[in-house]
Amino acid sequence: MSLINAPLRYDKEISKKIVKIIHRYSNMLKFSKIKIMNFCGTHEWTTVSFGLRSLMPSNVELIPGPGCPVCITPSLYIEKAIKLSLENIRVYCFGDVFKVPSLKRVKGAKSLEEAKALGGNVKVVYSFLDAIKDAKKYGRTSVFLGIGFETTAPSYAIPILKGLITENLLLMSVLRLTPPAAEYAIKNSTRKEGIPVQGVIAPGHVSTIIGAKPWDEIARKYGIPSVVSGFEPLDVLLSVALILKMQVEKTVKTVIEYSRLVSWKGNTYSQEAIFKVFEKSEGAWRGLGFIPDSSLELKGKYKRYDAFEQLGLKRPSGKEWKYDLPQGCKCAEVMLGVAKPMDCRHYMKTCTPSRPLGPCMVSLEGTCAIWSRFGEGNILRVLKRSLG
Repeated sequence: MSLINAPLRYDKEISKKIVKIIHRYSNMLKFSKIKIMNFCGTHEWTTVSFGLRSLMPSNVELIPGPGCPVCITPSLYIEKAIKLSLENIRVYCFGDVFKVPSLKRVKGAKSLEEAKALGGNVKVVYSFLDAIKDAKKYGRTSVFLGIGFETTAPSYAIPILKGLITENLLLMSVLRLTPPAAEYAIKNSTRKEGIPVQGVIAPGHVSTIIGAKPWDEIARKYGIPSVVSGFEPLDVLLSVALILKMQVEKTVKTVIEYSRLVSWKGNTYSQEAIFKVFEKSEGAWRGLGFIPDSSLELKGKYKRYDAFEQLGLKRPSGKEWKYDLPQGCKCAEVMLGVAKPMDCRHYMKTCTPSRPLGPCMVSLEGTCAIWSRFGEGNILRVLKRSLG
């Protein structure tokens, strides 16, 4: 049986074999250090919670990239949503956006959670469809704070295309495209040590929609191998082994490890739906600034659902953009893989999962949140506490 098609999780014998292969290939490489970047918060969760970094050779470093849609939601969008809710316009959001802190306090609130506590009209929903159903009953002006990458973009586009959205519900699109951000991260990966990214673990969820082709274009453009990976520990280990194998063989291409769900072209139906409703534009990423062609904005006749257009809100502009992270917060560096969460002076001191200061500590896809809950430092603290 091909390992690439084996949906295995805890097989110790196969794990040992893959780890041995990783070490053998790493010994064949001349790199003093090889950096492999993932672009999905779930990959980072798997890597941390299953201790995969502890299995790596000393010259192989697994680093996270900007793979958390909550973490990159600009403060300006949170601030506008807070303001609207306090003006009694109902704001719908997902649960992990509810606690995202804004940079500025708006009428006493720094998150939608605080706005709700102050009487703001905020409602947490599970999906865009849930918001549509509730907005029909509510009957008054409502705004959905729509975050997400290509994975969730069809869940907005298809209901709009099918005419399911009610006229009183508007969308504040914070939808972002992953490949442009991946290119941005690859270009900026040398900030700290001067060592570039030499391998990409491409996101499986996103790739079910866009396919493997965009990752192959990036791989060939920058001369680095990439693997579209699944999310089980063996998926990630095998993806690392495949990247090292390609490095040894001096091969530059994209391999689909997650072949049980990902194809080369992806889900063409969803892609067509997305680009019937949305168009690409320059988009703001929190702490990173504006990245060309990385945002999805409503176009044509669908602009009647655009919260910015219909409520006269000022759109964020690259010329006016200002750094939107709290002073000393290293979320931007963490998302680019040039800093670790514990490099931040706020980490697990003034920034914790229960009281997040920066956006990377909010969602379970955020690197700081993952490291604080499942990382080595947390395990050591628990052990120390249990031993007295």
